[in-house]
Amino acid sequence: MSFSTPPAVGIIGLGYVGLPTALALLESGLTVIGLDVDAARLDAIREHRVDLVPDDHRRLRVHTGDGPGADRFVLTTDPTALRAAETVLICVPTPVDDHLVPDLRALSGACATAAAQAVPGQTLVLTSTSYVGTTRDLLLGPLAERGLRVPEDLSVAYAPERIDPGSTEHTQSTTPRVVGGVSPECTRRAADVLRRTGAEVHEVLSPEAAEMTKLLENTFRAVNIALANEFATICGELGLEALEVIQAAATKPYGFMPFFPGPGVGGHCIPCDPHYLLWQLREKRVASPLIDTAMTAIATRPHAVVQRARDVLADRGVPLRAARVLVVGVAYKPGVADLRESPSLEIMAALGESGAEVAYTDPLIPSVSVGGRWLRSEPEPGERDWDLVLVHCVHPRQDLSWIGDDVPVLDTTYRLQDFKHRAVV
Repeated sequence: MSFSTPPAVGIIGLGYVGLPTALALLESGLTVIGLDVDAARLDAIREHRVDLVPDDHRRLRVHTGDGPGADRFVLTTDPTALRAAETVLICVPTPVDDHLVPDLRALSGACATAAAQAVPGQTLVLTSTSYVGTTRDLLLGPLAERGLRVPEDLSVAYAPERIDPGSTEHTQSTTPRVVGGVSPECTRRAADVLRRTGAEVHEVLSPEAAEMTKLLENTFRAVNIALANEFATICGELGLEALEVIQAAATKPYGFMPFFPGPGVGGHCIPCDPHYLLWQLREKRVASPLIDTAMTAIATRPHAVVQRARDVLADRGVPLRAARVLVVGVAYKPGVADLRESPSLEIMAALGESGAEVAYTDPLIPSVSVGGRWLRSEPEPGERDWDLVLVHCVHPRQDLSWIGDDVPVLDTTYRLQDFKHRAVV
């Protein structure tokens, strides 16, 4: 098979970043070689059983069907296919382990694969979030061991992904990309490919500057979410609605950006990315008390939700150990069928460990494992009696009219002010 015309881009990892990126590049007319170690994931893509926004689903049908353009999307588990690509994008997850230490196994493996299959003239672009220096550590070293020099033989750059899962507002074509290469020519070559997604490109002087940019973005969000949670608690103590106060503050046209409280944070960005920075700073014995405090507050937020559930039930004379608790929405954010790092998992596990009978309803998540036990989404939650309805996440157009006036509602979204017996965290 020849990929000489049109130019081919290889993508390692076809998850929530790699697949939308592949579809955007296909739309621009390029050939895409999608490599993933998970054959089941490739089958799901071929059969359209993947979580995408509507426009990306349209693109997927075009490029995996029988029509023109379908032959430009190659799905494979064979890493040698990358040799045919002019550019290779690395889009694999970078989680943390149970001790909040970076888990670099997927990223190290993907970079080793890219380096092992690299050919002269190729451009390698790392997009996964990681510590400052990752691009040089995981790509330049292995390439040098093969006798390949950067930038003389091939180009290497870092361009952090900025995918907002489930969002139709922040698309790839409307979200600028930051790119920093090992040399100006490396930056230019990586930027030329990324512009094919329709995005503006902001160039920085090094991969390290681009890596730190992504860490700043998500650390900024984490610190402000922790602050919003703290203010929400303060508002509750003072008898104020947190949402009303935040929306009022957001009318200021400068110097304020609204962040909103919730049950915690999920996904693979905010709960994880700042820990890559903290891990590196600890190695260098650099103090970062503000970030440390914010991440601790975020990590303990689900426990605050469980304690609030206990208090709400106690006010009605129901001990948590005997309560029937329904959790509404277990996805980590509205509009996605995604449980990665969702606070709901920790909340439901803690409720169960306290003796509560826990169930959930979520139109996008048919089943979930909690404490080693599989639960299925309640299809008709209004047909059962609950001692507490804990609203964790509300999907677009999700109907909550079945919640009666007699049941207490713990609203962790702070947005449901119409329920008669409503409490917030």
